[in-house]
Amino acid sequence: MTVHTGGNLLTDNPALYEARFPDPGRLAGRWAENRLRHHDAGPRVLDMGCGTGRDAAHLHGAGRTVTGADLSEAMLGHARAHHRGPTYLRADLHGFDLGRAAFDAVVCLDSSLLYCHTNDQLDGFLASCRHALTPGGLLVAEMRNGAYFLGRTDLLDTPKVDSFTWRDVNYRSATNLFVDRDAQLLRRIRVWTADDGTPPVEQHSAWRLLFPQELRHFLAAHGFEVLELHDGPGPRTQPPWREGESPGTTADGDRLHLVARLTDTP
Repeated sequence: MTVHTGGNLLTDNPALYEARFPDPGRLAGRWAENRLRHHDAGPRVLDMGCGTGRDAAHLHGAGRTVTGADLSEAMLGHARAHHRGPTYLRADLHGFDLGRAAFDAVVCLDSSLLYCHTNDQLDGFLASCRHALTPGGLLVAEMRNGAYFLGRTDLLDTPKVDSFTWRDVNYRSATNLFVDRDAQLLRRIRVWTADDGTPPVEQHSAWRLLFPQELRHFLAAHGFEVLELHDGPGPRTQPPWREGESPGTTADGDRLHLVARLTDTP
């Protein structure tokens, strides 16, 4: 069996991505809007790593002026066509300049922040957020929690197998996660197969394993005060966040939720 590598089946095919990860209730967007309202954020929001634009469009529908930014032209094209309202721009979260003090909040969902694999990349992201935010602006993010993998292997021991049907084609994925301790990364190998005769596709990706106190240190170094840092409830926890629920007080689960305010500007 020949296995092809390269590209990313989901991010290269945004409609397929939305079929694989449906969010009819816009849970992630609703959670982000809830935290923005709770902390009195202004109306101008940058959704960094906006993907297909679903969350950006939800924030737009809530009355905000939204810019969605992503590195994937395929995702941006889909967002412009299917999730209208926000302005969509191509930008790299490792370092971007979309205007000084141009936003009241930066939103970074679904572990997008963890594509900052190195300290320099994380510094670049936070410095860019600092430049983009008005004084008192918010950074709202949710991501995997590096602390969860201290002594736990339940997400590493067994490949996760998923399947779904899209446009009469059955897709199946087998995903293996492993910890690269030297690089402090959670690496993922996912093999896709489909019943339409296309060859299997193997894809590699990775997230930075950030720990809560480490994240606090980076944020403080860039002038941010942490308002919330907890493991749930959130849009991707089990059980998921529900309207009206208060933030948790622990940071032990497999997701991490952050709200930070910019208090020190250059």
